[in-house]
Amino acid sequence: MLRSILCFFLVYHFHFSVLATTSKLRIVPKDPLSDEFINHVNSIQNTWKAGRNFHPDTPMSNLRRLMGVHRENNNREKLESLLSYTKKTDLPEHFDSRKNWPNCPTIREIRDQGSCGSCWAFAAVEAMSDRVCIHSNGTKNFHFSAENLMSCCWSCGFGCNGGFPGAAWRYWKTNGIVSGGPYNSHLGCIPYEIAPCEHHINGTRGPCKEGGKTPECVKKCEDGYNLSYAEDLHRGKSVYSIGNDVDEIRQEIFNNGPVEGAFTVYEDFIAYKSGIYKHVVDKELGGHAIRILGWGIENGTPYWLVANSWNTDWGDNGFFKILRGNDECGIESQINSGIPA
Repeated sequence: MLRSILCFFLVYHFHFSVLATTSKLRIVPKDPLSDEFINHVNSIQNTWKAGRNFHPDTPMSNLRRLMGVHRENNNREKLESLLSYTKKTDLPEHFDSRKNWPNCPTIREIRDQGSCGSCWAFAAVEAMSDRVCIHSNGTKNFHFSAENLMSCCWSCGFGCNGGFPGAAWRYWKTNGIVSGGPYNSHLGCIPYEIAPCEHHINGTRGPCKEGGKTPECVKKCEDGYNLSYAEDLHRGKSVYSIGNDVDEIRQEIFNNGPVEGAFTVYEDFIAYKSGIYKHVVDKELGGHAIRILGWGIENGTPYWLVANSWNTDWGDNGFFKILRGNDECGIESQINSGIPA
């Protein structure tokens, strides 16, 4: 009898301990910008490091606004599918477009979309800029204008209120896009007119403003530029979507340069600092477009190398790594690219 009571007590104590531990693990701090949330993320996984990127007083509505892939994007018609590579190259274990094409400076560039949901346009023009240089063997450096695409492509979506990455590539082929550098750079035909804003801590830029307005479509180069708008237009020769086959995506990057991708951002991602990101806790913020420029393996874990558009003081100098091979947050399901004319 005594043995039965003892066994019951031990089993009860074990189950209570497990439930207590499980409950403790499930208690996620409510504020994703708090130190407690960051510490929680670091305590439950070890593939990536969370830290402070954004000021703790940043309104969550401002962060959601940065997610500029429109919620209807998955219902949009995709571009013509890329035919499968019948002759595949033996791909390296590690590949970084920045190192493979060192004479193409745009590949190393991190832009800033400001307080505008224009990531869909930024990721597209970044990859287009890279590919013009790559396909000219480093002889042409054309910095495509995010503002020209965002403000003039009516079929692409809603400007600062979100857009459709595939439509951006189609517009490049059918209408063309002019050049344009960063805010206040006076570089190219139509530079970006939305100022970088301080979404980060201890920064020097002005505060982000909620509800940034989409600039008007002006088909005229700024004063002082030596070409007309029509003369500055550059088009794509072909544009296409790529299926979520990891080897197909790698082959495309290896052959032709960085691609535009999109994925679902969760609250833990905004605290990314280093390592290989994998979603672990909390709620969805929205869809976000980025530029994928390579891949590799770190501590046995495969990853994609990605450029963001939240300036260089976010993440790993503006870049991040994300788990490769299991369509993490949809990263392998929304790939678009093209070949310059």
